[in-house]
Amino acid sequence: MNTCANLLRISLSSFKCSLPSTSPILTAPSPPFFLTSRLRVASRCYASAQEAASIEPIHIHDQPLSANPIIELPEDQSSDTVEYLLTHTDDVARLMKMERKTLLDDASRWFPYLDRFKCQNTYVTSGEILEAVGPCISDVRKKRFRNVVSNRSYSVCLVVEGLSDFGNVSAVFRSADALGIQSVHVVSCDSSKRYRENRHVSMGAEKWLDIELWDSTKECFEVLKSRGYQIATTHLGTDTVSIYDLDWSCPTAIVVGNESRGISDEALELSDLHCSIPMKGMVDSFNVSVAAGILMHHAVSDRISRTGCHGDLTLEESQILLAEFSLRHSKSAISIVHGYAKRKATLLT
Repeated sequence: MNTCANLLRISLSSFKCSLPSTSPILTAPSPPFFLTSRLRVASRCYASAQEAASIEPIHIHDQPLSANPIIELPEDQSSDTVEYLLTHTDDVARLMKMERKTLLDDASRWFPYLDRFKCQNTYVTSGEILEAVGPCISDVRKKRFRNVVSNRSYSVCLVVEGLSDFGNVSAVFRSADALGIQSVHVVSCDSSKRYRENRHVSMGAEKWLDIELWDSTKECFEVLKSRGYQIATTHLGTDTVSIYDLDWSCPTAIVVGNESRGISDEALELSDLHCSIPMKGMVDSFNVSVAAGILMHHAVSDRISRTGCHGDLTLEESQILLAEFSLRHSKSAISIVHGYAKRKATLLT
């Protein structure tokens, strides 16, 4: 017993001696900020050193905090998960920052954004946004944005109809982002059967996609057709066409259905064609997120083989999408642009 007590005293003494005698590196923020926010050290796994290097120090009132270690404000996890977004239509709409078109104004192609962002009573252009936030985004991050935008396209979009597993929706979002599919549509998720959604499934891909929610398949298809898309539903039937026989260079909306019921009868009736993935095994179906990934990957590969590339945005469209990504980059970017717009308005008066 005495031996154990001695060991405990030695351990405590060693622990006490190991504490730094100098003041900690991080100093407490000013009382108002300290009382209203808690700081935490960012923790995340990265696929490459380049990705890790693209992390930006956050700014509080435009004053950067020390980036060693990286400190960030705690996120409200309830407001950025896929399940939350798919059940809060207004919040999904707010993810998209630049003003959006309502109708197709170019018969040949669909691009959703106008070259303007509203700041109270004035507008700023994509060029002004990039000028304002440019100094606040690292060169590595800006290069990443440019590479992603150069491989983005609206010529192929994805529609998920009636999925009940938000994990599947998250996986679909992640695949769409990875393959350069910018536009994803979600039709009436089945709220009666919701599985717990893990944000690590999507890896935050929803932040960089254009997500549109629809209450009915008919409404969704009508809008997509008005934008120039042909509707291709995945279905096994006598009139089904192999995905390998389709020309994916034509604007196409790929539709995948519910995990158990598949595509609805309404969607099959309203679609322009039915397609399927040829299978050689004993089972006759894929998991819906796997099927969506295969469909999108083949569509992108086919477009590259036919046209030489998948990304097909014009220079103007690329700049607008770059501005959109810059605004989505952080809340401080929006504040910076609002400050720029305020100074601009003052100069014009």
